[in-house]
Amino acid sequence: MNQQKRLLAEAHLHMPQGVAENYRYWGEDRTVFVAHAQGCTLTDEDGRDFVDFRLGYGPIILGYRDARVDKAVIEQITQRGTLTGFATELDTLVVKQIKALCPQIDKMRFANSGTEAVMGAVRTARGFTKRDRIAIVEGSFHGLYDEMMWKSDIEQWDPRGSTPPQVIPFGVGVPARSKELLSIISHNDFDALENLFKTQGEQLACVVLEPIIGNAGSVSASQAWLQRLRDLCTLHGTLLIIDEVKSGFRVAKGGAQSLYGIYGDLSTYAKAMGNGYPVAAFGGRAEVMDMVGSGPGLVVHGGTYTGNLVGLSAAHKTLDLLSQTDALQTINHTGERLQALLGRVFSAAGVEHAFAGPPAMFGIHFSATVPTNYRDWRKTNSALYNRFAWGLIDRGFMLEPDSREPWFVCEAHQHMDFGQLEDMATAAMKAALSQA
Repeated sequence: MNQQKRLLAEAHLHMPQGVAENYRYWGEDRTVFVAHAQGCTLTDEDGRDFVDFRLGYGPIILGYRDARVDKAVIEQITQRGTLTGFATELDTLVVKQIKALCPQIDKMRFANSGTEAVMGAVRTARGFTKRDRIAIVEGSFHGLYDEMMWKSDIEQWDPRGSTPPQVIPFGVGVPARSKELLSIISHNDFDALENLFKTQGEQLACVVLEPIIGNAGSVSASQAWLQRLRDLCTLHGTLLIIDEVKSGFRVAKGGAQSLYGIYGDLSTYAKAMGNGYPVAAFGGRAEVMDMVGSGPGLVVHGGTYTGNLVGLSAAHKTLDLLSQTDALQTINHTGERLQALLGRVFSAAGVEHAFAGPPAMFGIHFSATVPTNYRDWRKTNSALYNRFAWGLIDRGFMLEPDSREPWFVCEAHQHMDFGQLEDMATAAMKAALSQA
């Protein structure tokens, strides 16, 4: 028995599936136990090295154990402390950094995770509008709380028919009543968008969306569709919440909203803002955020570890590096280089392919055209991608085998061996095609 199997067998005695959260379980033979990480490389407990394109589902923007960020955190811990339950100057300093990058932000509050940030933003939108209904976009992910844990059952959907996919909960334990105030529309579907506001516009507190869907291979909203959504929200007094938990401070200094030039009333952030340390935030227009506070008629927000100084010190340094250095330019260049490399491999193998999203978090779709919504993803050759991905993992390159998860790029990837990746990707694709 290798070391990882031994560790998993022991972990099964203490944790469901032997892991700390569901998405880390890859089966009895595939679950990874990491011994250490550095730069863009993971080393597992059996001593195998992997160039990592998962990056913890996106938080690592500079690289694992970035010495600059870690030094700032260590100084905070050893010289100033971590938690007192009171305010600090660092709170304001980090908000000012974000405001300098994101012009739609007037005021903010912190959270500990993307889930908490979305919960805070939605509650604030409901408090401000005095409405209850919310809408989300099919294929997006906004955290693990009941109201957001509904999805289109795309795996069981027949794309050749005319019946839309069934909406189901992520799993058991999600009350059916939690769906009663939720509407789901599809990216870039103008008819569905118009109908949503025609039938529910006066009930909608907010529409929550990722312009670049981080759980659907970076399928993106079109400029025209997102602008129409913005206009309809304004017309009907509905708040637009743009969820940048994955895209924020990754795809551009100002996030996806700066790429579109279209801004939400509220925005949520997490992941890349702390380079792997747990920190998140939500914020937006001052008149909306001023609904948060203590007293009658105001929105309650709190949390013992909210604004904890470990996360804030990491965010302070990470945001400084992203704003004051060419880190994001390097990341984008590296992502473009990776796309060109992989495109050569796929073309040489005769595989139709399309890249979606920005270079810092791009999706790969084995199809002739870029999917425009989640249902289009269902029509791609995801089975071939799955075989290709496992082949790459076996050859020392870590990625998510599900093509709905993008390739995440960090600053440290500039130092990887691109020639080795091209060779291994060629071998992995050859093997994947032979298994068809």
